Amino acid sequence: VQLQASGGGLVQTGGSLRLSCAASGRTFNYGMGWFRQATGKEREFVAAIARSGSNTYFADFVKGRFIISRDNAKNLVYLQMNNLKSEDTAVYYCAAASSARSYYYVPTSMSEFDNWGQGTQVTVSS
Repeated sequence: VQLQASGGGLVQTGGSLRLSCAASGRTFNYGMGWFRQATGKEREFVAAIARSGSNTYFADFVKGRFIISRDNAKNLVYLQMNNLKSEDTAVYYCAAASSARSYYYVPTSMSEFDNWGQGTQVTVSS
């Protein structure tokens, strides 16, 4: 599967952005996730969604601010980011967990994700 993330940019504190991830190459029947990596820091989990789209999971630092969703008909995954903070500044990556094919299972461990997009930069200015 090939993943293409887009939608990053520069936004002020408190603003919103919506990231998109387009998947191609294989049937879109696996769990998906978003990760981020700030300069000088390790990559960290942000959010994930099951194949069904009904089950999701979020890192504590984005709960209540970010929403993950998917459109299986279009092979797209979204990350709606609201009330952005300066500490959200990072490169955001979408990833696919090709082994997570159970309809309601949400992959949350980085080791479960075996396909990665190229990343999109999100910069939040104060």
